[in-house]
Amino acid sequence: MFFSNLCKILIRIVGILGVGLSVSLLLAIHYNEPIIPFIETIIVCICLAALFTIIIHRSKTQEVTKRESFFIVTFSWFFIATIGALPYIFTHSFSIIDALFESTSGFSTTGASILSDIEALPKSILFWRSLTHWIGGIGIIVIVIIIMPSLKIGGNNLFSVESSVGEKILPKISSVGKRLLLIYLVLTALEILFLLLGNMNLFESVCHSFGTVATGGFSPKNTSIFNYSPYIQYVIAIFMLLAGINFILYYYLVNKRFDKIKHNDELWFYIKFVGFATVLVTAILFVNTERSFEQSFRDSFFQVVSIVTCTGFGSSDYLLWPQAGWVIMFLLLFTGGCTGSTAGGIKMARHALVFKNLRNIITKSIHPKSITPVRFNNVVMNEKQNLAVLTFITWYFIAFTIGTVALIFLKVDGKTAASSIATAMGGVGPGIGTVGPASNYGHLSAAVKIIISLFMIIGRLELYAFLVLLTPAFWRK
Repeated sequence: MFFSNLCKILIRIVGILGVGLSVSLLLAIHYNEPIIPFIETIIVCICLAALFTIIIHRSKTQEVTKRESFFIVTFSWFFIATIGALPYIFTHSFSIIDALFESTSGFSTTGASILSDIEALPKSILFWRSLTHWIGGIGIIVIVIIIMPSLKIGGNNLFSVESSVGEKILPKISSVGKRLLLIYLVLTALEILFLLLGNMNLFESVCHSFGTVATGGFSPKNTSIFNYSPYIQYVIAIFMLLAGINFILYYYLVNKRFDKIKHNDELWFYIKFVGFATVLVTAILFVNTERSFEQSFRDSFFQVVSIVTCTGFGSSDYLLWPQAGWVIMFLLLFTGGCTGSTAGGIKMARHALVFKNLRNIITKSIHPKSITPVRFNNVVMNEKQNLAVLTFITWYFIAFTIGTVALIFLKVDGKTAASSIATAMGGVGPGIGTVGPASNYGHLSAAVKIIISLFMIIGRLELYAFLVLLTPAFWRK
């Protein structure tokens, strides 16, 4: 492989991290907090940038091959998580494993944390922690909408290329990226404004907006969203719901291409699914607890949206709900938002296609001679495309099973093991067992944290990019 191509990507990553670290440094100065962790990390970034520049200048320019792209995408996630961990390490408040776990959770927008007293940390570190979400979120959008479809990873080209690059919305991919970034910025700014109107201070508004739009879930408060007003909870819930929508649809909305939105099957399946789950959980809470109808609806709506969009914010400890309630929350860990959003998981498009195929099978069993093609976004799905979806879901659950068994082998109880891997792969954060919404991952062993961190990245790479690297054929000349 020509490592000059890898270095070109890494030098851009270092530049982005350098800007984020510089902002965090200014915040540390403003709050009169320790600045050494950020200065030392910035120095490391400068040294790496210099090294990458030397390698680029001494190497020949080569076209990036498909095999090389798999390696670059995968390695970049490990690289950014490692550099992002340095500010934590340099505070001397984190072990190396804990720092890597927190950083990986941040950039992968998982939101799982090892911290038991979040508010004890300097605000500048908390800002950096939330910023890793925001950086990772836009990175995920670019990878899912632009990079993965071109590599045909995980069948994403079925859903995102057709509606974005494949239709040539804009003349250049770079233009697509710029407009996606603008949409991302606008959503973030709007949420900050609405949170400020709810009397949340600026620092917390920014941190929570970073975590919401990126569907990450890191909060600067120990109690997440538990103690905020109903208004704040509704605002965050609505923006979580918006962040779970394919960002290309926002482009269509701005350009008044309403037909594209109207015929987007994934969007309507997503809205109906969230609505159905919210109604179901609301009924469970209203009938079986002493909550008012409004609180039952609010707790249900917030937690359903939080889990489905893989954000992981908490407004209520669902482990204290009736059993049916928290069982539904566990099942929602395997859903995910829309393709082309910052949400993780299996994604609504794949679930929608599974339901369409099931309906097709039932129809054919009743009317054997009928011709009922499976359509998605007004496009007929062929057998190969349907098989790709089913294959992905199969591999997803195989990986989930392997991870769960690995944690159980390391003496983690079944509930905690299963939910930890499910939330890591889906990028959700809280699970059940000892890692519920009112708990954290700090009590787990170093080996368990390493495995969970690995599955955070595997989930973010949608499995295939990582699995390709494990095949002997990939490493042959």
